[in-house]
Amino acid sequence: MSNQYYLVSQLPGFTVSDDKAVPITYEYYYDLCSRFLSKNEMKILDGLSLEPPLEDSKTGSSFVDTWNYKEKSLRLALAQIRALRMKKKFSAGNESIAPDAVQAARTASGMDSPLAAEQYLNQYRLTVIESMRPTDGFSLDAVFSYGLKLKLATRMKKFDEANGLASYKKIYTRILEDK
Repeated sequence: MSNQYYLVSQLPGFTVSDDKAVPITYEYYYDLCSRFLSKNEMKILDGLSLEPPLEDSKTGSSFVDTWNYKEKSLRLALAQIRALRMKKKFSAGNESIAPDAVQAARTASGMDSPLAAEQYLNQYRLTVIESMRPTDGFSLDAVFSYGLKLKLATRMKKFDEANGLASYKKIYTRILEDK
């Protein structure tokens, strides 16, 4: 626990919503974690992702497992809505999808702008991370929460409307050509 105290106390605070750059890179965060966390804890950190695996697997952290379930739910809900719109079959198999993820996917898919939809989904993801944040700010889960928030903030800062629109049109054209 004392290692985590020293680790967390070295992590700068930041907010995702401001226009400032993220104060540290994920690489710096990871390197800092490697100095204070055990091998097993680093193994969990290695699996920390904004794109969790589709197959269920326990990571060793209930916090990370919950995040993976919530994010996977969101992705399945989005895929289901997209498939319905394209009149294609889609099955989530035996997967349960979190109701709040279904609602977020419906809201985002109803937006006219892909950028606005992505920003909405990122805000939903941030809300999920914040709602899961442990009350003990020096716990291992707090370290994982910080890592997810850092990954999400870094991703959000890369969004550019012009580049996004060009990429969207390119992908959409490719999809239509594959029909």
